Amino acid sequence: MIIAVDKFESKLAMAKRLGATHSVDASSSDPVEEIKKLTEGGVDYSFEAIGLKSAAEQAFYSLKPGGTATVIGMIPVGQKVELDGYMFLTERKLQGSNMGSNRFRIDMPQYIDFYLQGRLNLDDMISKRDKLENVNEAFRAMKAGEVARTVLSFD
Repeated sequence: MIIAVDKFESKLAMAKRLGATHSVDASSSDPVEEIKKLTEGGVDYSFEAIGLKSAAEQAFYSLKPGGTATVIGMIPVGQKVELDGYMFLTERKLQGSNMGSNRFRIDMPQYIDFYLQGRLNLDDMISKRDKLENVNEAFRAMKAGEVARTVLSFD
């Protein structure tokens, strides 16, 4: 079971095209409660990928006892993630990740091979291509949920 959580229907639809088996619309319900209903108690692994304090907390609270939440997104410097200390007595874990904890020299050639073999679909993650001078518009569109990602070029 792979559960995607987002506030934008277009991003949930993309997640399903890319392999998610279930989706939760965080704009209309509590994602933690929805995940617990879907899984009958919580997940083994959760990932926060957008850099929001609330999403990191939700990833942790979505775990079943013994589960691990990994924060991938860059939560703003100085912002604190708040968790109920009791939850750690159930062996739930929270960890961080830098660049997906990849081994760049080993993993990057493998990712390129996967892409060239058609096993890694990167193209569908790109909603738009634009010039570097339009970076502010690209960030605005991403935050508004209008695009998944924009690739900016220097020319």
